[in-house]
Amino acid sequence: MRKILLATAATACLTLTACASGDPGGSHDSADKPPAAGASGPQPATPTPPAANTPAAPGPDAAALALGVASRTVGTELVGILEITPTTVVHTRKAHGTASRFGTFAVITTKDASLSANAADEEPANGTKGGWRWIAANGQSVFEGTGAAHKVLVSGYNGVGRIEPGGHQLRSEVFDLTPDQADGGGILVYVDAAGGDSRWRIPAVDFGPQVADVRKRLAS
Repeated sequence: MRKILLATAATACLTLTACASGDPGGSHDSADKPPAAGASGPQPATPTPPAANTPAAPGPDAAALALGVASRTVGTELVGILEITPTTVVHTRKAHGTASRFGTFAVITTKDASLSANAADEEPANGTKGGWRWIAANGQSVFEGTGAAHKVLVSGYNGVGRIEPGGHQLRSEVFDLTPDQADGGGILVYVDAAGGDSRWRIPAVDFGPQVADVRKRLAS
């Protein structure tokens, strides 16, 4: 009887040993297991959030320069290189006793310098091409000298004619604007002899190093 009990115990022990040495998860195929966290393989698409502080698309006047920044232009008749720097703007209803016809004058002074070996001058206005114009915030375009603007002469800022190589002149452009055209400031535009378009942002308030001087000259 004892031999039978020992044989039975040995058989049970062998059975337990075989189970312990097998797959701890049993005989299930690994394909039946759920994928481990972070495992590679097709994943659902996740939308990418927009970058923070993404700049807006540039507007039509994004290339406009600040007042006081120079722009190189081609001289009239395609002769010479003229560097133009608008320096100061003054807004006034009257100048030399002359009232604005439409509401307000925008008087802008510039420094023109000849940078080439040939004398250079600004391109005069020619219909819708060449010369100076003001583009209002509402999109309206006003040429320099229209309305009563042609009557305003700023002494000391009235240089004219070709500028010799290495020389410069102080000049001024005057615009006669309606309240809507002056509201919010505008864009000063100069088109040179080659059709190049230079633009500057002009504030709606007096600004620049020569404001006091220009106001004094306009009042005399």
